[in-house]
Amino acid sequence: MPPPRPAHTPRAPLARPPQDRHFVTALARGLEVLACFRAGDKLLGNQEIAQRCRLPKSTVSRLTATLTRLGYLIHVEACGKYRLGTATLSLGSSMLVRLDVRQVARPLMQELADFAGAEVSMGTRDRLSMIYVENCRSAALHTLSLDVGSRISLATSAMGRAWLAAVPAKERSAVLAQIQGRDETAWPQVQLGIDQALQDYRGLSVATSFGDWQKNVNAIARGFQPGGGLPPMVINCGGPAFNVPQDFLLDAVRPRLIEIVARIETAVYR
Repeated sequence: MPPPRPAHTPRAPLARPPQDRHFVTALARGLEVLACFRAGDKLLGNQEIAQRCRLPKSTVSRLTATLTRLGYLIHVEACGKYRLGTATLSLGSSMLVRLDVRQVARPLMQELADFAGAEVSMGTRDRLSMIYVENCRSAALHTLSLDVGSRISLATSAMGRAWLAAVPAKERSAVLAQIQGRDETAWPQVQLGIDQALQDYRGLSVATSFGDWQKNVNAIARGFQPGGGLPPMVINCGGPAFNVPQDFLLDAVRPRLIEIVARIETAVYR
Protein backbone atom coordinates (compact mmCIF):
# COMPACT_ATOMS: atom_id res chain seq x y z
CA MET A 1 0.00 0.00 0.00
CA PRO A 2 1.21 3.56 -0.64
CA PRO A 3 2.20 5.64 2.39
CA PRO A 4 -0.62 7.58 4.05
CA ARG A 5 -1.31 11.09 2.85
CA PRO A 6 0.55 13.54 5.10
CA ALA A 7 -1.38 15.47 7.69
CA HIS A 8 -2.34 19.07 7.11
CA THR A 9 0.63 21.42 7.26
CA PRO A 10 -0.47 24.51 9.21
CA ARG A 11 0.40 27.85 7.71
CA ALA A 12 2.57 30.34 9.49
CA PRO A 13 0.58 33.15 11.12
CA LEU A 14 0.21 36.43 9.30
CA ALA A 15 3.30 38.58 9.62
CA ARG A 16 2.26 42.21 9.49
CA PRO A 17 5.12 44.70 9.27
CA PRO A 18 4.93 47.11 12.22
CA GLN A 19 3.14 50.39 11.48
CA ASP A 20 2.44 49.39 7.90
CA ARG A 21 -0.55 51.52 6.89
CA HIS A 22 -0.75 49.77 3.52
CA PHE A 23 -1.44 46.37 5.06
CA VAL A 24 -5.18 45.57 5.05
CA THR A 25 -5.64 43.01 7.83
CA ALA A 26 -9.24 42.16 6.96
CA LEU A 27 -8.30 41.32 3.36
CA ALA A 28 -5.33 39.25 4.51
CA ARG A 29 -7.50 37.27 6.90
CA GLY A 30 -10.07 36.55 4.19
CA LEU A 31 -7.36 35.21 1.93
CA GLU A 32 -6.05 33.12 4.83
CA VAL A 33 -9.46 31.46 5.12
CA LEU A 34 -9.44 30.52 1.43
CA ALA A 35 -5.85 29.31 1.60
CA CYS A 36 -6.47 26.98 4.53
CA PHE A 37 -8.43 24.59 2.26
CA ARG A 38 -6.09 21.83 1.09
CA ALA A 39 -6.17 19.14 -1.55
CA GLY A 40 -8.50 16.48 -0.20
CA ASP A 41 -10.50 18.90 1.98
CA LYS A 42 -14.11 18.76 0.88
CA LEU A 43 -15.73 20.56 3.79
CA LEU A 44 -14.43 22.65 6.68
CA GLY A 45 -16.31 24.15 9.59
CA ASN A 46 -15.65 27.48 11.26
CA GLN A 47 -13.89 25.76 14.16
CA GLU A 48 -11.50 23.91 11.86
CA ILE A 49 -10.82 27.07 9.86
CA ALA A 50 -10.19 29.03 13.06
CA GLN A 51 -7.63 26.46 14.20
CA ARG A 52 -5.83 26.44 10.87
CA CYS A 53 -5.78 30.23 10.51
CA ARG A 54 -5.12 30.81 14.20
CA LEU A 55 -7.98 33.30 14.39
CA PRO A 56 -10.91 33.69 16.83
CA LYS A 57 -13.94 31.69 15.76
CA SER A 58 -16.11 34.83 15.86
CA THR A 59 -13.79 36.49 13.35
CA VAL A 60 -13.82 33.42 11.13
CA SER A 61 -17.63 33.32 11.20
CA ARG A 62 -17.81 36.86 9.81
CA LEU A 63 -15.20 36.10 7.18
CA THR A 64 -16.88 32.91 5.97
CA ALA A 65 -20.24 34.69 5.79
CA THR A 66 -18.70 37.43 3.63
CA LEU A 67 -16.85 35.01 1.38
CA THR A 68 -20.02 33.00 0.93
CA ARG A 69 -21.93 36.09 -0.24
CA LEU A 70 -19.15 36.77 -2.76
CA GLY A 71 -19.17 33.20 -4.12
CA TYR A 72 -15.74 32.21 -2.84
CA LEU A 73 -17.28 29.75 -0.38
CA ILE A 74 -20.44 27.67 -0.44
CA HIS A 75 -22.26 26.95 2.81
CA VAL A 76 -23.53 23.37 3.06
CA GLU A 77 -26.48 23.75 5.41
CA ALA A 78 -26.90 20.03 6.07
CA CYS A 79 -23.64 19.94 8.04
CA GLY A 80 -22.99 23.61 8.70
CA LYS A 81 -19.67 23.55 6.91
CA TYR A 82 -18.13 25.23 3.87
CA ARG A 83 -16.54 24.21 0.62
CA LEU A 84 -14.71 26.31 -1.93
CA GLY A 85 -16.98 28.13 -4.36
CA THR A 86 -16.58 28.56 -8.10
CA ALA A 87 -15.23 32.10 -7.73
CA THR A 88 -11.98 30.63 -6.41
CA LEU A 89 -11.40 28.91 -9.76
CA SER A 90 -10.54 32.24 -11.38
CA LEU A 91 -7.79 32.82 -8.82
CA GLY A 92 -6.02 29.51 -9.34
CA SER A 93 -6.62 29.13 -13.07
CA SER A 94 -5.20 32.57 -13.84
CA MET A 95 -1.96 31.67 -12.09
CA LEU A 96 -1.66 28.26 -13.72
CA VAL A 97 -2.22 29.74 -17.18
CA ARG A 98 0.84 31.94 -16.60
CA LEU A 99 2.95 28.91 -15.79
CA ASP A 100 3.95 28.01 -19.35
CA VAL A 101 6.87 26.17 -17.78
CA ARG A 102 4.43 23.41 -16.81
CA GLN A 103 3.78 22.54 -20.45
CA VAL A 104 7.51 22.45 -21.14
CA ALA A 105 8.32 20.41 -18.07
CA ARG A 106 5.53 17.85 -17.98
CA PRO A 107 6.79 15.38 -20.64
CA LEU A 108 10.29 15.52 -19.17
CA MET A 109 8.93 15.00 -15.67
CA GLN A 110 6.83 12.05 -16.80
CA GLU A 111 9.84 10.47 -18.48
CA LEU A 112 11.81 10.74 -15.22
CA ALA A 113 8.90 9.41 -13.17
CA ASP A 114 8.63 6.37 -15.43
CA PHE A 115 12.37 5.74 -15.24
CA ALA A 116 12.51 6.04 -11.45
CA GLY A 117 9.20 4.34 -10.70
CA ALA A 118 8.50 7.36 -8.51
CA GLU A 119 6.68 10.66 -8.30
CA VAL A 120 8.14 13.79 -9.92
CA SER A 121 6.69 17.14 -8.93
CA MET A 122 7.16 20.84 -9.55
CA GLY A 123 6.54 23.32 -6.79
CA THR A 124 7.15 26.77 -5.41
CA ARG A 125 7.13 28.37 -1.97
CA ASP A 126 4.06 29.60 -0.13
CA ARG A 127 5.17 30.90 3.28
CA LEU A 128 6.71 27.94 5.11
CA SER A 129 5.36 25.30 2.72
CA MET A 130 6.06 24.20 -0.81
CA ILE A 131 2.96 23.92 -2.98
CA TYR A 132 2.75 21.57 -5.97
CA VAL A 133 1.88 23.17 -9.33
CA GLU A 134 2.53 20.09 -11.48
CA ASN A 135 2.83 16.41 -10.71
CA CYS A 136 3.68 13.22 -12.60
CA ARG A 137 3.81 9.69 -11.28
CA SER A 138 4.81 6.38 -12.71
CA ALA A 139 2.51 3.44 -13.19
CA ALA A 140 4.35 1.67 -10.37
CA LEU A 141 2.13 0.30 -7.63
CA HIS A 142 3.98 2.12 -4.86
CA THR A 143 4.15 5.90 -5.27
CA LEU A 144 3.17 8.85 -3.13
CA SER A 145 -0.40 10.14 -3.20
CA LEU A 146 0.23 13.85 -3.73
CA ASP A 147 -1.37 16.03 -6.39
CA VAL A 148 -1.38 19.59 -7.70
CA GLY A 149 -2.24 21.87 -4.79
CA SER A 150 -0.65 19.63 -2.16
CA ARG A 151 1.63 21.25 0.40
CA ILE A 152 4.74 19.86 2.01
CA SER A 153 7.13 21.19 4.62
CA LEU A 154 9.69 23.68 3.36
CA ALA A 155 12.17 22.85 6.11
CA THR A 156 12.26 19.06 5.92
CA SER A 157 11.42 18.20 2.31
CA ALA A 158 13.96 17.96 -0.51
CA MET A 159 11.81 20.37 -2.51
CA GLY A 160 11.84 22.99 0.22
CA ARG A 161 15.54 22.60 0.87
CA ALA A 162 16.32 22.97 -2.84
CA TRP A 163 14.31 26.19 -2.85
CA LEU A 164 16.36 27.46 0.10
CA ALA A 165 19.56 26.61 -1.77
CA ALA A 166 18.40 28.30 -4.98
CA VAL A 167 17.36 31.70 -3.59
CA PRO A 168 19.66 34.60 -2.63
CA ALA A 169 21.23 34.45 0.83
CA LYS A 170 19.21 37.41 2.14
CA GLU A 171 15.91 35.80 1.20
CA ARG A 172 17.02 32.45 2.59
CA SER A 173 18.02 34.02 5.92
CA ALA A 174 14.63 35.70 6.28
CA VAL A 175 12.77 32.44 5.71
CA LEU A 176 15.06 30.52 8.07
CA ALA A 177 14.34 33.09 10.78
CA GLN A 178 10.60 32.43 10.32
CA ILE A 179 11.15 28.67 10.58
CA GLN A 180 13.20 29.11 13.74
CA GLY A 181 10.64 31.45 15.29
CA ARG A 182 7.85 29.02 14.65
CA ASP A 183 9.37 26.26 16.82
CA GLU A 184 12.50 27.16 18.80
CA THR A 185 12.63 23.71 20.40
CA ALA A 186 12.74 21.83 17.11
CA TRP A 187 15.00 24.34 15.38
CA PRO A 188 18.45 22.84 16.22
CA GLN A 189 17.54 19.52 14.61
CA VAL A 190 15.79 21.21 11.69
CA GLN A 191 18.81 23.44 11.14
CA LEU A 192 21.13 20.44 10.98
CA GLY A 193 19.04 18.93 8.18
CA ILE A 194 18.92 22.21 6.26
CA ASP A 195 22.64 22.83 6.63
CA GLN A 196 23.38 19.32 5.35
CA ALA A 197 20.99 19.85 2.42
CA LEU A 198 22.69 23.12 1.47
CA GLN A 199 26.04 21.35 1.57
CA ASP A 200 24.63 18.56 -0.60
CA TYR A 201 23.33 21.14 -3.06
CA ARG A 202 26.79 22.67 -3.45
CA GLY A 203 28.46 19.28 -3.88
CA LEU A 204 25.80 17.20 -5.62
CA SER A 205 23.71 19.92 -7.33
CA VAL A 206 20.60 18.55 -5.60
CA ALA A 207 19.07 18.85 -2.14
CA THR A 208 18.16 15.66 -0.32
CA SER A 209 15.64 14.41 2.21
CA PHE A 210 16.03 10.81 3.27
CA GLY A 211 13.37 10.12 5.87
CA ASP A 212 13.34 13.73 7.14
CA TRP A 213 10.01 14.89 5.71
CA GLN A 214 8.27 11.56 6.30
CA LYS A 215 9.80 8.45 7.70
CA ASN A 216 10.59 5.93 4.95
CA VAL A 217 10.22 8.53 2.17
CA ASN A 218 13.27 9.54 0.10
CA ALA A 219 13.57 12.43 -2.34
CA ILE A 220 16.03 14.65 -4.16
CA ALA A 221 15.30 18.04 -5.72
CA ARG A 222 16.80 20.85 -7.79
CA GLY A 223 15.70 24.47 -8.08
CA PHE A 224 15.54 26.65 -11.19
CA GLN A 225 14.43 30.05 -12.43
CA PRO A 226 11.30 29.77 -14.62
CA GLY A 227 11.57 33.28 -16.10
CA GLY A 228 8.69 35.59 -16.82
CA GLY A 229 8.99 37.29 -13.46
CA LEU A 230 7.91 34.13 -11.65
CA PRO A 231 9.53 33.11 -8.34
CA PRO A 232 12.09 30.29 -8.16
CA MET A 233 10.65 26.82 -8.65
CA VAL A 234 11.82 23.30 -7.82
CA ILE A 235 11.48 19.85 -9.33
CA ASN A 236 11.78 16.85 -7.05
CA CYS A 237 11.76 13.10 -7.46
CA GLY A 238 10.82 10.85 -4.59
CA GLY A 239 8.85 7.97 -3.22
CA PRO A 240 8.83 5.21 -0.60
CA ALA A 241 12.35 4.30 0.48
CA PHE A 242 11.90 0.65 -0.45
CA ASN A 243 11.04 1.71 -3.99
CA VAL A 244 13.58 4.52 -4.45
CA PRO A 245 16.53 3.87 -2.12
CA GLN A 246 19.06 6.59 -1.42
CA ASP A 247 21.80 5.14 -3.64
CA PHE A 248 19.44 4.77 -6.59
CA LEU A 249 18.30 8.40 -6.30
CA LEU A 250 21.84 9.74 -6.06
CA ASP A 251 23.51 7.48 -8.62
CA ALA A 252 20.85 6.91 -11.28
CA VAL A 253 18.18 9.59 -10.84
CA ARG A 254 20.30 12.60 -9.90
CA PRO A 255 22.06 13.10 -13.27
CA ARG A 256 18.75 12.78 -15.09
CA LEU A 257 17.07 15.29 -12.79
CA ILE A 258 19.88 17.79 -13.29
CA GLU A 259 19.64 17.30 -17.05
CA ILE A 260 15.87 17.85 -17.32
CA VAL A 261 16.04 20.98 -15.14
CA ALA A 262 18.74 22.37 -17.46
CA ARG A 263 16.57 21.55 -20.49
CA ILE A 264 13.57 23.28 -18.92
CA GLU A 265 15.57 26.43 -18.16
CA THR A 266 16.94 26.48 -21.69
CA ALA A 267 13.43 26.14 -23.14
CA VAL A 268 11.80 28.85 -21.02
CA TYR A 269 14.58 31.37 -21.65
CA ARG A 270 14.64 30.72 -25.39
